[in-house]
Amino acid sequence: MHIADLLRGLDYFGTVVFAISGALVAARKGMDWMGFAILATVTGIGGGTLRDLILDRPVFWVSHWEYIVLCVLTSLVTFYFVPHIRRRYSWLLWADAIGLAVFSVLGVQITLSMGASPFIAIIMGMMTAAFGGLIRDVLAGEPPLLLHREIYASAALSGAVVYALLDVVLRQPIWALILGFIVALVVRALGIVYHWHLPTARNA
Repeated sequence: MHIADLLRGLDYFGTVVFAISGALVAARKGMDWMGFAILATVTGIGGGTLRDLILDRPVFWVSHWEYIVLCVLTSLVTFYFVPHIRRRYSWLLWADAIGLAVFSVLGVQITLSMGASPFIAIIMGMMTAAFGGLIRDVLAGEPPLLLHREIYASAALSGAVVYALLDVVLRQPIWALILGFIVALVVRALGIVYHWHLPTARNA
């Protein structure tokens, strides 16, 4: 598989799982289908939008409208499926963790491809991964996961650093993607497991 195809597929996947996390927050708030669509969309594309604006590059979903379609369709599927999900909070955390891991490495890859320094690329990777969820939580009136006393932004930072090191130093883009994703996901998973004893996590 060509790396461009891998990156596009990974980007679609990250958008869908982040959109699911946005829709699950809408479910916790008892929103209608429009609320599902809005929260799913801002979560799926929010971090990447902010990244593109800061980097002064065309916002990706303006020319690739399929990202909006993916978010809306995902929100509608979740809207009809979510009544059958009992542990919505645990689903939310894991969907968010996967999206975080995906976008932490994609944010770095996109920024490096523009000729930016690895330091800036790492910051953009963390922002791409974490700020969609931040926007989601602010709109929903929830305490942002980014500001909780748990491993969140640091998980995105870990994945971004691993990707940058492997890609810049060792010139191994495929392994950079794989290992960066795994590191970010494992670090976030450890944070989820560590805080699993909280009453809101057990009973939601």
